[in-house]
Amino acid sequence: MPDATASALPLAGTAGPRSLRAVARALFALTKPRIIELLLVTTIPTMLLAERGLPSARVLLVTLAGGALAAGSANTINCYIDRDIDAVMRRTSRRPLARPAPMAVVKPREALIFGIVLGAAATALLGTMVNWLSAILADAAILFYVFVYTIGLKRRTASNIVVGGAAGCFPVLVGWSAVTGRVSLPAIVLFAVIFFWTPPHFWALAMKFRDDYAAASVPMLPVVAPATVVARKILIYSYVMVASTLALAPYAGWLYTVCAAGLGAWFLAEAHRLHARVNRAAAVVPATVMPAPARSTPSPVAAAPGRAPAAPGRAPAAPGRAPAAPGLASAAPGPVAAGGGAASGTAAADGGREVDEGTCAGIARPGANPASMRLFHLSIAYLTLLFAAIAVVSLLPWGRW
Repeated sequence: MPDATASALPLAGTAGPRSLRAVARALFALTKPRIIELLLVTTIPTMLLAERGLPSARVLLVTLAGGALAAGSANTINCYIDRDIDAVMRRTSRRPLARPAPMAVVKPREALIFGIVLGAAATALLGTMVNWLSAILADAAILFYVFVYTIGLKRRTASNIVVGGAAGCFPVLVGWSAVTGRVSLPAIVLFAVIFFWTPPHFWALAMKFRDDYAAASVPMLPVVAPATVVARKILIYSYVMVASTLALAPYAGWLYTVCAAGLGAWFLAEAHRLHARVNRAAAVVPATVMPAPARSTPSPVAAAPGRAPAAPGRAPAAPGRAPAAPGLASAAPGPVAAGGGAASGTAAADGGREVDEGTCAGIARPGANPASMRLFHLSIAYLTLLFAAIAVVSLLPWGRW
């Protein structure tokens, strides 16, 4: 008896039939599951802190499920809107909607419907089984990410991630309101922590992949400003972020304060390390801003191209094959972007691993830019450990003032 998951479905514009399993995997990849994991890492400790212990299993599980559905909705619609530039950027060229038509498993229209259904399911689940404030906040996160960040800011301003990053802060508000039925000052402090954490986290990644963003005409800060400016702003935001974590001390207790101070010192040391390394490289090679390739800015709702266009200066990919990743999803542009990292030619010569679809970083060979990528990875570890400390002190009967 044939496996039901392997039953074939016809798909216009593809080389052959598709299986239900392939469609399910593609739709799952569109939700960017690794980003959802990080969002849930902040939701659970927030709920524990709001309850000062363990909330009911039903509220905890339903809130996590609703939050995951809301995040998956926002990420899927983001992939639908950005499918044109995802096809241009090597880091994202393996996402399901960015693939050439003969290799596509999911149609754009199907992805959009899937994203809307996920959002509706999140609203219904949170509203009926938790409370409507949590549902409204989850909907606000979706709308903010789609309309403010993806459509409004991403392709227009270097401040895109500063303002747009607020979408990733909503899970703490959802988690807090799910437990208490309101949004209190500690939840706003946690919102601020993630808000100021986001620029250093994302700019460190964008320093590595500035070629990608420039090719797609996306004005991320490392594309439009010298590396020295980016490193300085990373340092400034890092200090504000650490100060925000300490603002929670009166509510979370002395044990949390010790953990936050130690983790903050660790993060600031790495931010200073990146800043010093970039400045040393700039003293040897004057910093320049890499101009974006001369091409029209893609429309946020433009139809996805039949094939991913070749990056400027590169031959088009061979028919039937995905573009080869030059070591990393994009080659580092030398000392300016890497702060002393490998040159573009060296990175391209390595011919590295493929990037897993749905990943946030898309990292195959981080050695080409160890300074910024080290900070990027550390930022994830930092946020995870900080919220783990919040969870622990929320459950302990001691450690408070």
